[in-house]
Amino acid sequence: MKTRFHHTLLAMLMAVAFSFGCKKNSDTTPQLNVSASRIDFPDQGADSTVTITCNSPWTIDNRVSTWLKVSQSSGASGTATVKLTSNPNTSGATRSGVVVITADNGQARRITVSQVSTIYPSYNVSPLAPDSAGMTSTATQLANNITVGWNIGNTMEAPGGETGWGAPLITASYVTYMKSLGFNAVRIPCAWDFHVDNKATAHIDPVWLNRVHEVVQYCISNDMYVMLNIHWDGGWLDCKATGARADSVNAKQKAFWEQIATKMRDFDEHLMFASANEPDPSNAAQMKVLLSYHQSFVNAVRSTGGHNTYRVLIVQAPSDLITDFPIDPTPARIAFEEHDYTPSQFTILDADASWGKMVYYWGAGHHSTIEPDRNPTWGEEDYLTTYFDNMKAKFVDKGIPFLMGEYGAYRRTTPKDLVTHNDAVDYWITWNTRQAIAHGMKPFFWETGGMVDRAADTVKDARTVNAIMAGTH
Repeated sequence: MKTRFHHTLLAMLMAVAFSFGCKKNSDTTPQLNVSASRIDFPDQGADSTVTITCNSPWTIDNRVSTWLKVSQSSGASGTATVKLTSNPNTSGATRSGVVVITADNGQARRITVSQVSTIYPSYNVSPLAPDSAGMTSTATQLANNITVGWNIGNTMEAPGGETGWGAPLITASYVTYMKSLGFNAVRIPCAWDFHVDNKATAHIDPVWLNRVHEVVQYCISNDMYVMLNIHWDGGWLDCKATGARADSVNAKQKAFWEQIATKMRDFDEHLMFASANEPDPSNAAQMKVLLSYHQSFVNAVRSTGGHNTYRVLIVQAPSDLITDFPIDPTPARIAFEEHDYTPSQFTILDADASWGKMVYYWGAGHHSTIEPDRNPTWGEEDYLTTYFDNMKAKFVDKGIPFLMGEYGAYRRTTPKDLVTHNDAVDYWITWNTRQAIAHGMKPFFWETGGMVDRAADTVKDARTVNAIMAGTH
């Protein structure tokens, strides 16, 4: 028969056993920590390390072993450093997968690995050490030196080459003449894909590179600031922000800008590079894709070194969508570009469209009583004042220069009230030029030969020239 003593002793023994059991369970709580959950490898291949800390033996299941190697496939309790090595990716597409670490204690962790592809060879074949000589201005300081600029439009960006759309060859005397009219900056819209001599390697014809270099030299010899871009160029970048072909677009950006930047590297800070023209993302996801294209641009230019380490670089996007800029290892050298043709029915529409009729008149005191159906219904001074205020607050006030890379309004012969129409065009040009400058934005008028005869170096439309210059005062 059990006594009270036996019951008490049994209870004590059970309590001690329970206490030891709890301590044992606490000491063996499963632990598995991995220092990275994602690794993105460059196209040429690279090494990356992860630290694994575990309180039991573990193993690695490498599910992308065809292109990724791990330095060890298992380990004991404790801390270990594992090296992951990727092979070069020449497949033409981004590849990805997972590496799974599984511990004997029942824990598991995944590392997502991804690698972009090499599509074209590297053209950064002669990188130089950084050279700051003649490159000391920040983007803001450089922009402050610009008064007003113009575009050599419908010329270097033409699919058929410099004269493909009927423009004459650009001459040194033409650039000098434009300087004499009061312009101290020029934007050179430029095509590159149209001048590739080997599609498989994205190699730009050296004859074209030499010609662009020559035109840039005309401008810089006149102490002018130059924006050199990749323009529409068939739409391979501007119209491809959906992400469907992001690999190939980024690869072409890299290949082109390595070649362009290397060729133009000898110029000082008067030369700026612009990533694109009018890219067309319509939402945040597409904006993220576009940002990757701009990042490829920045990376390619900076990789060539020399003056390009410090050169001012310009990116484009719809101003209401852009919230981030590419990462630049050189501080304060990024500027933003957007264009102004508001309202487009007045400035550039050359025929009535289903979405709106041409407008011939614009602005206070410049509406027509003869042809009231051609007066604007939106996009006048109040609308544009709000736009300029917003751009100043979003960019200029935050130290990001705003370059209005294109703007303009153009005369028609069809208005019934021609006097009022021409006065309205003058007014729009002067008003927008003045407002842009007053808001710290630098305007570049879109000119294709209607304002100045490029072959004769004479003014064809004095009213437009005068309207632009009136806006600078």
